[in-house]
Order: sequence, then structure tokens, then C-alpha cells
Amino acid sequence: MILERLEVDRAELRQRTGWEVKPEGACRGDVCVPLPADAVTPEGALDARVLAQRLGMPLVSDAEHGLWALGPASVTGRSLDTAVAPELVLPDLDGRPFDLSSLLGRKVVLVAWASW
Repeated sequence: MILERLEVDRAELRQRTGWEVKPEGACRGDVCVPLPADAVTPEGALDARVLAQRLGMPLVSDAEHGLWALGPASVTGRSLDTAVAPELVLPDLDGRPFDLSSLLGRKVVLVAWASW
């Protein structure tokens, strides 16, 4: 999420990250993380610094432009939420379509590269 201030609207958090604030804390799917009282600002918004710390979300600032970037969450300490890969079809060396799902049950390493 790109933020112009360190207060995050609850509805925007839910819409953009999937995290919903409930009485038990910030929840997404089966995962709920308790939030301390100082997570909520006096105006009722959420403090991005507290969210970043509790949910394992990186929070970086661009002082020159007065912007912050929050997320994505890594509560489990992993960069991926699941180990389930999306359906992926790519051409093989001969140009024929190759379905990644044909390797179901095997360990697969995908290497991606971009020039930028």
C-alpha cells in the first residue's frame, strides 16, 4: 500500500491487503494477530508503524515525496502466504506448451529474471 500519511483506514486495509481488524486483532483467513491498544489512533484509524511491526510488513518511507509503502505481510516469516503455485503454462525449448501442473507432487524451482 502506498500511503500519504501513517494512518491507515480500516476499510482500505481490508480492501488492499485482505487484513480485517476485528475484536481479536488483525485477521486474514485463519490467521489472527492481536493488536495492542496503540494500534488505533485517536481518530479511529490504524497506525501503520504498529501494523508493520505486528504483521511483519515492511514499512519504508520516501521523505522527498512524503510517501510510505506498507506491505506485504509476512507474519510467518516467509515471503509467500502459501506454497500453492498458480496454474502456469509456458513454452518448452521446442515451443510446445508446458503445464507446470504436470509436475504435481515433485519439488520445482522456478527462476525468474528481469532486466530492470
